[in-house]
Amino acid sequence: MAHVKKTKSQEIPPLVKLLCEDRRYKLEAYQFVRLALNYAQEVLGLGGGPAEETPDDEDQPRPLRHITGQNLSHACKQLAHDQYGLMARLVLNGWGIRSTSDFGEIVYNLIKIGEMTRSPGDLREDFDNVYDFDAALAGDFAITKEG
Repeated sequence: MAHVKKTKSQEIPPLVKLLCEDRRYKLEAYQFVRLALNYAQEVLGLGGGPAEETPDDEDQPRPLRHITGQNLSHACKQLAHDQYGLMARLVLNGWGIRSTSDFGEIVYNLIKIGEMTRSPGDLREDFDNVYDFDAALAGDFAITKEG
């Protein structure tokens, strides 16, 4: 039997390893939090205002803009409302997200695999109890009759 040298294409991507090691959250939860970070920066203007235009050279990295755990938690709430409306809590729960603390767990898992970064003063606990999850995702809606 010959020894086969691993090539880059045979390596398991870090996010796939993470999903196998930590089964609390589905892939969609990680995608949602990454999307919420972009939403916070680009749509809500958090983290130092609107981004500078992307350089013509797509290989150039975008400037880093810091978002606090509290700000990202609020951006997640707003994005969930925008995308899923009254179903937001149900959708997020289905991915394993049941509190703002879960956003922190997801972010710090992404930091651990190098897909997000943190600033020196950031703590995992910055995501704890930012708002009442159930009330914020289910109670902020009013059904009205347009007339």
